Amino acid sequence: MTEATLVKSKYKAKYILNGLSCSNCAAKIEKAVQELPYVLEAEMNFAVSKILIEGNSDKVENMTKELQELVDQIESGITVEQGSGKIREYSQKYILEGLTCSNCAGKIEKAVNDLPQVEKAELNFATSKISIQGENIDNSSFRGKLQEIADRIEPGLTIREAESKANKENSNDNSHAQDHSHGTEEENSYMKRRFWPGVVLFAIAIILFEIPAISSKVAEMPAFIEWILYGSSYLLIGGPVLMAAYKNIKRGQVFDENFLMGIATIGAFAIQEFPEGVAVMLFYMVGEMFQEKAVDRSRRSIKSLMDIRPDYANLKTDDGTQRVDPESVQIGDVILIKPGEKVPLDGEVLEGSSMLDTSALTGESVPRKVEPGEDVLGGMINKNGLLTVKVNKEYGQSTVAKILDLVENASGKKAPTEQFITKFARYYTPVVVYAALAIAVLPPLFLPGAVFVDWFYRALIFLVISCPCALVVSIPLGFFGGIGRASRQGILVKGGNYLEALNNVTEIVFDKTGTLTKGEFSVSKVESYNGFKKNEILAKAAYAESHSTHPIAKSILEAYEQDIETDKIDDYQEISGHGIRAVIDDQEVLAGNIKLMNKENIDCQEADEDGTIVYLAIDKKYAGYITITDEIKADTAEAIKGLKKLGIRNLTMLTGDRKAVAESVAARLGLDNYYAELLPDQKVEKVEELLTNKDEKDKLIFVGDGINDAPVLARSDIGVAMGGLGSDAAIEAADVVLMTDEPSKLITAIETARKTKRIVWQNIIVSLAVKGFFVVLGALGMATIWEAVFADVGVALLAVLNAMRISRNV
Repeated sequence: MTEATLVKSKYKAKYILNGLSCSNCAAKIEKAVQELPYVLEAEMNFAVSKILIEGNSDKVENMTKELQELVDQIESGITVEQGSGKIREYSQKYILEGLTCSNCAGKIEKAVNDLPQVEKAELNFATSKISIQGENIDNSSFRGKLQEIADRIEPGLTIREAESKANKENSNDNSHAQDHSHGTEEENSYMKRRFWPGVVLFAIAIILFEIPAISSKVAEMPAFIEWILYGSSYLLIGGPVLMAAYKNIKRGQVFDENFLMGIATIGAFAIQEFPEGVAVMLFYMVGEMFQEKAVDRSRRSIKSLMDIRPDYANLKTDDGTQRVDPESVQIGDVILIKPGEKVPLDGEVLEGSSMLDTSALTGESVPRKVEPGEDVLGGMINKNGLLTVKVNKEYGQSTVAKILDLVENASGKKAPTEQFITKFARYYTPVVVYAALAIAVLPPLFLPGAVFVDWFYRALIFLVISCPCALVVSIPLGFFGGIGRASRQGILVKGGNYLEALNNVTEIVFDKTGTLTKGEFSVSKVESYNGFKKNEILAKAAYAESHSTHPIAKSILEAYEQDIETDKIDDYQEISGHGIRAVIDDQEVLAGNIKLMNKENIDCQEADEDGTIVYLAIDKKYAGYITITDEIKADTAEAIKGLKKLGIRNLTMLTGDRKAVAESVAARLGLDNYYAELLPDQKVEKVEELLTNKDEKDKLIFVGDGINDAPVLARSDIGVAMGGLGSDAAIEAADVVLMTDEPSKLITAIETARKTKRIVWQNIIVSLAVKGFFVVLGALGMATIWEAVFADVGVALLAVLNAMRISRNV
């Protein structure tokens, strides 16, 4: 059985819910479908009244009747029918060049999701990419629709397809550099033509009209001179903001930062607070420029963590070597990897030996030696020798491509905190604007002696402080930085939701073999009974286990050290959870655990050995047993201690091994619980039992090797697969993948999650506290607009810089 076939295949079907008009009911239906035992994922698209269902059973493709019954319990009057016709699935990524406004990013994502043919759109602000999934979409016209949406929400964005080929990526790096320089040119043009002239005029106005010694001498100057100087400096500095606000109002996008700054500063001019009106716009523009640079720096910092993409491959040809795009290399081609170069593709070493730096994939700084016959993986760096490698995977299926794709797509699965901030920002600004309106109008109407100008000024402070930029910019950068940091430590986290969930882990369940132990079995003892010889027992066991890929079977074959003559084997049968029955040389051989012996009524006693026991019976007569031992990994004990120090309350081990072996391993490691002699389906049942006994907010992790544990990994709150380096099954099956075989990486994953959460919540608390403080001061008339804009811009800048700390010191 190949590794790939061990992961259960998914079934997918789409159903139309005619008459669905209640969004709350739609959410309930989605939740109810999600809870069906054979459903892995259900996604409701309320806009088009469709639900997409994925599962591990063919029932998913024929569940119209069951779905109708379920829907009737929630909302009557809906008719369920299966989606018919040929569905052309569409999946594409686009880059939004020039995206700097995180609030606008959220609006663009929502607008694209509202398109009828789009099933899911996820915008990654950290990488400026939007991923689109849908059906029957015309790619040529869809890009135009995206551009139209972008122009409506944030003018100046350029939409282009995110091309996948490595050579195109490289050429796009150049174009990106050109775009960046183009952006810099625009910024320089603004600084030269508008900003600095505006600052000079503002300085002249301040000197003439605000310094008492000078203002007294020019007091008789016409009033329009003051208007001209302040007005000109205001229009020069804030012209782009006012123009953007005007265009957005025409498009119906009222509540954005441009509108707020425009109203606040025009209001200041209306009550003849000229210096403050210009100063607010000046500081806002300075803050925006600093914030844009900080966001750009943060993005580059995060992207540098992902700098494992190979640029080229040295393809060996009849004429020598040729430098080519890694995606053009085929399976079976031979490539050369020179000292200092990245390994571009997965393959097997044919010639040469070298030390490889695997830190980009595993987070480990210790080089790994490779020789002919050993595998190398894309993303490793060749340190000193010349290697000739035969490629065994195309670029798209290589380890490096899968890692890059997973990390880049991880931000699509947003953490609950991130989702909350997105919703909060949507309502926060309008609420503050209406509150400002109330502050300006109500006190003068109802409070004796209240002066409209004073309360209007206080309302302007509300407007200045009402933009939640600090939160909507820094929170996505924080979570993406945490995911990037984890990947550099050899840990793949498939979403911000899983990264945040790691903070709430109270219970960890480990599989034993290959997770806590090395999974490298060896025969340590052979015992014979009833006149059978030891070499005969070993031979029969080797023949019986010859078709199995289990590590125990391999250890018996290695101990036998002779070739297997397959024509001697007849009537081979695997008995799940028990062992094997086969006819070898016309003799019936039973090889397995004590359950198999009891099931077949074989008269034998259970052996008291420290290890896995394989019992043998030949022609219904007990022949003896083979003891196979496994070794606990070097860092397992320290990992268990470290997890307990982190406050994990319950550490449990599941194994199909004998109770005596499980008890011994659990005692040596200091585990809290163990469950032995479990069949594969019983492991799932045990995890489900543990899930029902915990609090809803607490999370349970299951840690396995990702190959035989796919059902349990899927059932747990967070599935963690170990040994993902080179294992496609592990990468596909789990929510978190530890690229090495070290249990201690789990500690690193939880610590990274906690650091990310700590910094994210620092930003949330500080941002809200500062804004709340100035809102109160403004309402009480104890703050000026100058102070408010300093606070607003300053806290946004601090939040972005603080978020950058997550990806440092990796």
